[in-house]
Amino acid sequence: MKDGFVKVGVCSPDLKVADPLYNCAKMVEKAEVLSGRGAKLVAFPELSLTGYTCGDLFLQEPLLQGAVEGLEKFARETQTLDSLFVAGLPLTHQGRLFNVAALVFRGKVVGLVPKSHIPTYSEFYEGRHFGSGNPAFREGYVGTEGNTAHKLPFQEEPVCFGVKQIFICDKLPEFAVAVEICEDLWVPVPPSSYHAMAGATVIVNPSASDEVTGKAAYRRELVKGQSARTVSGYLYADADGGESTTDLVHAGHNLIAENGMILAESKPFQGEDQITELDVKKLAAERRRMTTFPVYASPEQMGYEKHTLCFHAMEQTGLTRTFEKTPFVPQSQMNREERCREILNIQSAGLEKRLRHTGCKSAVIGLSGGLDSTLALLVTIRAFDKLGLDRKGIVSVTMPCFGTTDRTYDNAVELAKILGTDFREIDIQEAVKQHFADIGHDIAVHDITYENGQARERTQVLMNIANQVGGLVIGTGDMSELALGWATYNGDHMSMYGVNCSVPKTLVRYLVQYYADSSGDAGEGAALKKVLYDVLDTPVSPELLPPENGKIAQKTEDIVGPYELHDFFLYYVLRFGFMPSKIFRMAVYAFRGSYGPETIYKWLYTFYHRFFRQQFKRSCIPDGPKVGAVAVSPRGDLRMPSDASDMAWKADLEKINPSRGRIV
Repeated sequence: MKDGFVKVGVCSPDLKVADPLYNCAKMVEKAEVLSGRGAKLVAFPELSLTGYTCGDLFLQEPLLQGAVEGLEKFARETQTLDSLFVAGLPLTHQGRLFNVAALVFRGKVVGLVPKSHIPTYSEFYEGRHFGSGNPAFREGYVGTEGNTAHKLPFQEEPVCFGVKQIFICDKLPEFAVAVEICEDLWVPVPPSSYHAMAGATVIVNPSASDEVTGKAAYRRELVKGQSARTVSGYLYADADGGESTTDLVHAGHNLIAENGMILAESKPFQGEDQITELDVKKLAAERRRMTTFPVYASPEQMGYEKHTLCFHAMEQTGLTRTFEKTPFVPQSQMNREERCREILNIQSAGLEKRLRHTGCKSAVIGLSGGLDSTLALLVTIRAFDKLGLDRKGIVSVTMPCFGTTDRTYDNAVELAKILGTDFREIDIQEAVKQHFADIGHDIAVHDITYENGQARERTQVLMNIANQVGGLVIGTGDMSELALGWATYNGDHMSMYGVNCSVPKTLVRYLVQYYADSSGDAGEGAALKKVLYDVLDTPVSPELLPPENGKIAQKTEDIVGPYELHDFFLYYVLRFGFMPSKIFRMAVYAFRGSYGPETIYKWLYTFYHRFFRQQFKRSCIPDGPKVGAVAVSPRGDLRMPSDASDMAWKADLEKINPSRGRIV
């Protein structure tokens, strides 16, 4: 459970209808297998000890007594397993029969949760047998009806009986489990909504949903949607073919979801167990970030009983779930193309509004022939076209200097001409040389003054041209550069509207590629596509140092590190605020085969070092459109002090320094 990863499992054991001892034996087998694989939480289907389809046999004392005996046997035979189990049975309580989920831990039943919503329609007529576990749900959750005590014949101490229960891990309080049963999920306001507001991060649903055409897809969306609304992990354990087929067929459609994403799923009728890891710290971080996450009332006012479960030591959970190398970029082509369309629309719409508001009919862009300035130009083209403005109002300025190569220069020229913009070439070498002479800098010294002098001269040129034409300077820098501070303060750092400011570098590449692929294969489209593909193939560089043999000498990723790593770090640092050691561990899994632990550690350390020291640049960045959940605008997305210490983050990194043999 280290780092908040909790392995969980759902299964549909083979059963015989109305044979609790047989079913118990099968459940113990599954419990041993899944617990042996590291699952700390295992869910069985609804009424798993008897079977769901017993009908009027639920009113027979031999079955009810057998169910309790089966529960006792299950608790006894799983007492050595370090897992929380959720099993189902019919149980008489205070003279009524209830459809109950029993939570079993270390040989004891620690809670009994009755089903709240009892269906009475044709295929499920539970109202004939079972009572509602909490009628107060019908009027609103905060009611007078609360939990009661139930005395099981095989346990000395009474067990809490009621819907309002949460089971919390002592060593990982973010791992907090609550239960709803089958139909409870299908109602307008499921009990799990209240469970989440009371602090539960993991919802277990033992179910016996029958299978009819189209129901699997609907069930999947229900589970995904409820896990998203409650910002929780959701385990759905479904009954399978062992149930009676008198009128219904069950398919064992097991699901595990996390905040709107399906992590594991068995195909209906295949009866597969599902096991994966929930990241409960991620769920807790998401709730902290969402200031609108509802807190209906205090758990005590809501009548909740909280149980503490003492698991064994916090061992490291072996991970089977995957972490995408590019969390900002969808993996499927269809989703990626849709994301690119959305982002280009957001970027261009933001610029449209700024142009309309200012009354500007001109825009000025420094066009280097690199990815960022290319994307900024494409966005500006879209905005001008939507506003019906002449593309000649876009002034594309290329400003060759000491580091400019023929390749990037030619691409900049071609782009400006193909797209029909007003193109200007302004060689700034003499101006920069004069500036160096003015401040007494030796031009042979290729230091930061040498590099930044060029960047600031370019920005001065762009700003003054904007004054000449009455236009806006369009910023080209992307979010990854802002995170690392890879921008010259008051140089390329500054503009009048930064269209790329919340687009990470890994996504910039796909946006340009999407534009290229959408350009067509004839005429102007073919010419544009050719140039864009060459831009995509060009190494990322500020081109501030002289070329070597006509080729780019200064490659950004050789200096600050691979952008795919930094974007991975950036996502989890800003989106969830994870510990550096956890991000390192996830990166090692994600980039296995691409980068070794030492390389990942080096660049993660670099990321934190630069991220903290470069905040002053982000504190005064220009306006620009937010396109995703992560951004660095000081006006709402990242309100970070410019003088914050990074010692707490580096101290955590030092604990897992691979050079000292402590890789987690």
